[in-house]
Amino acid sequence: MATPDITTVRDMDEARLKEELGKLKKEQFNLRFQQATGQLEKSSRIREVRRAVARVQTVLREKSSKAKV
Repeated sequence: MATPDITTVRDMDEARLKEELGKLKKEQFNLRFQQATGQLEKSSRIREVRRAVARVQTVLREKSSKAKV
């Protein structure tokens, strides 16, 4: 699963962003679990997913602040 880049994230609507955030959080949990049990093969994926979560949260915050103004 590839992490979405910022242009793709900005084009999503709020419902899709929340859905994507849920998927990423679930993947992040699974990666941490694999790391704890010693089954994680690609440790760099944790960093990619963490940054993707931050990207989605940032765009969600931007969209919600635009709605308030």
